[in-house]
Amino acid sequence: MVQVAGAGAAALLALSACSSSSDSGSSPKSDSPSSSSSSSSSAEKLSGTVTVFAAASLKESFTTLGQEFEKQHPGTKVTFNFGGSDTLAASITGGAPADVFAAASPKTMAIVTDKQDAVGAPATFVRNQLEIATLPGNPDKVASLKDLTKTGLKVVLCDKTVPCGAAAQKALEASDLKLTPVSYEQDVKSALTKVELKEADAAVVYKTDVKAAGDKVEGVEFPESAKAVNDYPIVLLKDAPNAEAAKAFIALVRSAEGGKVLTEAGFLQP
Repeated sequence: MVQVAGAGAAALLALSACSSSSDSGSSPKSDSPSSSSSSSSSAEKLSGTVTVFAAASLKESFTTLGQEFEKQHPGTKVTFNFGGSDTLAASITGGAPADVFAAASPKTMAIVTDKQDAVGAPATFVRNQLEIATLPGNPDKVASLKDLTKTGLKVVLCDKTVPCGAAAQKALEASDLKLTPVSYEQDVKSALTKVELKEADAAVVYKTDVKAAGDKVEGVEFPESAKAVNDYPIVLLKDAPNAEAAKAFIALVRSAEGGKVLTEAGFLQP
């Protein structure tokens, strides 16, 4: 009887162990869907607003990428503050809440990184080159940078503290040209608008801005622009309110998909 009872107990223990082993064995299977849904839902976990401070020349392409990001991550919203890179950098170091900064030059990016307001090293994601924007049909027959010095021609430049203005000055110095504009504008879009509204005959802006303006202006290329190409860096900000979503937005900008949108807008790949 003792032997039978012992055998019965052993059988019961074996059955229990088998059952326990079966449960633990089925555990990974039952976890599989949830862990795959958990990893697939890591993208879905992104939510809330991503605030991006970006150079004015990025307006069209970043708006497109922002819309794409919201489609890929339902529940998120991307808001932008476009403007002169130096002004945006000053706002960031002054405590303005933002997640991402995309500048039109390493020099303006340094305003933020020098104050240790960024996470990691900024990454150059595109480059941009200057072009002359004239009135449609180019009635003043502007064919070169030197032509902008003609008497009576109303020319607008970006302010020297703004990347497009600094690049224009570099191109003028490379050509030994002196130019007195009718106004200095705080960002490239403002300079272009002066021509679109016929308040100026020409402006030195980026190729991307001429392309975005369509038939409102006419572009004139000039060789000196090759000596003043701007690198555009992007970085995650230190006190980003929505860091995870911000990282995902930067990843989209730097992806092949993002590169295609930016190239189509006229930007050069780094």
